[in-house]
Amino acid sequence: MKKMVRFFAVGMLLFCSASAFFAQGITTASAYFKTVSDYYANLKDYEADFEIKVDKQEMSGKVSYKRPNLLRMDFSVPEEQVICFNGDMLTVYLPDAAAVLQQSVKGEGNAATLATASGLSLMSRYYTVSYEVGQEPVPLENGSTEKVVNLLLSRRNTSEAFSLIKLAINAETKLIRRVEAVTTRGETFTFNFTDYKLNQDLTDQRFIYDPPSSANNYNNFLFSE
Repeated sequence: MKKMVRFFAVGMLLFCSASAFFAQGITTASAYFKTVSDYYANLKDYEADFEIKVDKQEMSGKVSYKRPNLLRMDFSVPEEQVICFNGDMLTVYLPDAAAVLQQSVKGEGNAATLATASGLSLMSRYYTVSYEVGQEPVPLENGSTEKVVNLLLSRRNTSEAFSLIKLAINAETKLIRRVEAVTTRGETFTFNFTDYKLNQDLTDQRFIYDPPSSANNYNNFLFSE
């Protein structure tokens, strides 16, 4: 459970660093990736529905994000599960285990910075960016009418949590539609995002979460064994 939450937290924070921007003409994958960062830096906030698949396990709910680094995920499956980052503290509530996992996150090189434009710059430093096929939109999947541009991020060294990350960017809405992240052990985390609502002037109160007092607390969970 702890290992899955590690990868899930990193993968989700990675997602929150991404949106999309359409580039006219011939654009290299690296240049396209940079426009993603530049465009996303101008978004004030967003909310979206999400579905997550990890092996045979499926999860769903709503994600909220506010610039520069506030994040909250409220799950409908599993019911009442919450992941919240308030800029300093990452909190994960697991109702089935009656557990609250907390991690203080500080410094430029941590997972929280992946939720910023500078975080995307760090990703381009540690990952090689390429098109899966090319810059022309392709169907999201077989039989789908939804067209996306697929980017592949391959790690440059063995210290990164994910060996390969695939971003599917909707060609019409210019937003991330799907993220597929493969761990070093071959596990695949798939994130699907729909029904985006942009720039709603979300308040900071949205990102304050008080977990149940009856739950057991575990601190520094990202780095403990």
